[in-house]
Amino acid sequence: MNRSRIIENINLYWKFFRGDESQAWYRGYEDASWRDVTLPHDWSVEEPFSQEHSSGTGYLPGGIGWYRKNLLLPQELAGKRVNITFEGVYNNAQVWCNSYYLGKRPYGYSSFTYDITDFISFGKQDNVISVKVDHQDIADSRWFTGSGIYRDVYITITDAIHIDHYGVFVTTPEVSKDQATVAVNIRLSNESQVDATIELSNTLRDADGNLIESVGEEIVVQTDSITELNQTIKVTAPNLWSPDSPDLYVLCTEIRKNGEIIDHVNTNVGIRWFEFDAHKGFFLNGVNMKLKGVCVHHDAGALGAAVPVQVWQRRLQALQDMGCNAIRMSHNPPAPNLLDLCDRMGFLVIDEAFDEWEGVKHKWSTGHNVYPPKHFGYYEDFPQWGELDIKEMVLRDRNHPSIILWSIGNEVDYPNDPYCHPYFQTMTGNNDANKPAAEREYDPNKPQSERLTTIAKKLVRYVKECDTTRPVTAALAFPELANLIGYADTLDVVGYNYKEHLYSEARQQYPNRVTFGSENSASLEAWLAVKDNDAICAQFIWTGIDYMGEAKGWPIRASQAGFMDLAGFKKARYYFRQSLWSAEPMVFLATASKEDPAYTSNKRWHGGSPHWNWKPDEQLDVICYTNCEEAELFLNERSLGTKKLNDSSLGYLTWEVGFEEGILNVVARSTEGIGCSCALETVTKAEKLMLRVDKAELSADGQEIAHVEIEITDSHGKHVYLADDLIRLSIDGPGEIIGIENGDVQDLEPYRSKFRKAYHGKLLAYVRAGVTSDQIVVKAEAQGLVTATIVIAVN
Repeated sequence: MNRSRIIENINLYWKFFRGDESQAWYRGYEDASWRDVTLPHDWSVEEPFSQEHSSGTGYLPGGIGWYRKNLLLPQELAGKRVNITFEGVYNNAQVWCNSYYLGKRPYGYSSFTYDITDFISFGKQDNVISVKVDHQDIADSRWFTGSGIYRDVYITITDAIHIDHYGVFVTTPEVSKDQATVAVNIRLSNESQVDATIELSNTLRDADGNLIESVGEEIVVQTDSITELNQTIKVTAPNLWSPDSPDLYVLCTEIRKNGEIIDHVNTNVGIRWFEFDAHKGFFLNGVNMKLKGVCVHHDAGALGAAVPVQVWQRRLQALQDMGCNAIRMSHNPPAPNLLDLCDRMGFLVIDEAFDEWEGVKHKWSTGHNVYPPKHFGYYEDFPQWGELDIKEMVLRDRNHPSIILWSIGNEVDYPNDPYCHPYFQTMTGNNDANKPAAEREYDPNKPQSERLTTIAKKLVRYVKECDTTRPVTAALAFPELANLIGYADTLDVVGYNYKEHLYSEARQQYPNRVTFGSENSASLEAWLAVKDNDAICAQFIWTGIDYMGEAKGWPIRASQAGFMDLAGFKKARYYFRQSLWSAEPMVFLATASKEDPAYTSNKRWHGGSPHWNWKPDEQLDVICYTNCEEAELFLNERSLGTKKLNDSSLGYLTWEVGFEEGILNVVARSTEGIGCSCALETVTKAEKLMLRVDKAELSADGQEIAHVEIEITDSHGKHVYLADDLIRLSIDGPGEIIGIENGDVQDLEPYRSKFRKAYHGKLLAYVRAGVTSDQIVVKAEAQGLVTATIVIAVN
């Protein structure tokens, strides 16, 4: 019999009921009529968009839902300890095991674990896990939350003598290029009936499996007790973890009893050291660097909050190609597998806990900043649950080398929302005519802002009780006030949101304080405030990717702030950021009509459109994004002139051109003589569909995802950017289409539909493998266009 640890993902074969059912907690309840679902699952995106729902959460419903899972455990495991872990349930999750109530977890972003040993059966008797999810207050957030068990669920089976939950903590107290010390803190539980003599060992191996060192010791663990001890390993010439080389070691922590392994935990270890300097910025492994960061929310358009790890991998790869090296998890603890990706891919991470504390923020329900607001949210649970939620975030995530900062909150100091202070009346921009008078005046009857300092001190203490190896920060909406009341003084590193103009003042008034941009616009000026300032080490742009919710008003259902759209397709502004952040020579062309009001009114944010199909002689701005020294533009092989990037105050190059059919191309050259080019070509009418898939083969595990991109082309196979044909998708074989996304934030077609219009000539389908081996055939059809199919193997 295997006496060591077993971790089993149980995402498959759940039953789901949309609505309330008073007896669904009962083990004997008949659920055969319920729908079969695979986790992660978000029921909100399965239902139609409606203006009756909250604009803040993207015009999708919440409500109540029930999940049930039958679980069979082999008889040979009898006597083991069994725990069940939910990595995220939105929200107010109540859990039962075989009719026994385990508890409730209000916060929708917390991972939580229940010991179900006392309630579980082994052998032929099924066990039933029942989960009620109560998300009736849909206006409880400023962005889309999703509804349901939207992250992974797994069971952990251990011996009675075992490593505690989150019981391995790895730090690197001494690191240099020549040598490193890996320190391991271990918590052991003995839930057996007798004292026991065991051997505890820690073995470190590199990514290729080569042994670095193994240490061990024999100890006695007393019955019904927790034992804590420490071991260290020395590493000579360590492979240092960094964005350029995200090298990981694997630490295996083992318990042996009478020579037999009875428990083990594997932990990925990144050896690195970092520091924030008030005058010189951020250093990683002794190297000064800028944090080129973006903020991300947790949804993925058509998939809602139920985002498989492969989707995040595609998105992160695009951000990395853009030159991004840092992610701010806004504004809540992320899925653990997203942090695993950041470790493997080399992103530096701000792990953030909350968007509100005990004071409720305004939640817009009929459009952004449209009064009156709704007042639901986590504030109701923070006084009771805040300490546990932030501690469990830190305990869960503290072994990730990617994490460099813990954030205790985002913009909790927003004026009159709800905390008030006389200083608000003196602030520029506080006389917003769209807000009622009460929101522009000091109100002594509201919670006073000094309370923020008291709460912040507690939260910082909670973090440091779990981890002292990383600094604590927060994203301040109004650092002017946070400085005045002492809130900023509670932080190790102070984040300023959109306050680049205060950087100089911060350096003068607080010369020994580390300040950085925790949330910023994508303007060139905001980047130069970091690039040209040694003391400011970072910016985190809002946002890396479009996200559901925070909608301006019907029918717009999502924020368009991202460098990529909801489908993960790159916008033109992606390439402007790439020109600022990437060291690889690049060039990209976009065009815009001088007759387009959206462009003429706001050139900075428009970005342009990457196509060359306009009206004859229409006057256009041709926009060239490049990081090369100069670029030469050609129209049908005629040179329209060479321009140097240093001569432009915009950060990019432009030419005024009258449209004529043909080929528009640009050739850019770096100072080293390296050339790169980009071309736009006039295309003919849409003729056919073309499919591409990122994975030609999937595992028959019921969970792996492939991305199928559908593109509309002309008869020559050239992308028709302006095509918006309605495309119908179908699938045959062991798999299913779990989402279709085009990135158009005004497209209100329900996400459950198997058809959708193309947007900018493209569409994306998420295909999930089944559990049997065969071939999946995906077909795309559109009236008047040639049908296309693609085959994906499932093994």
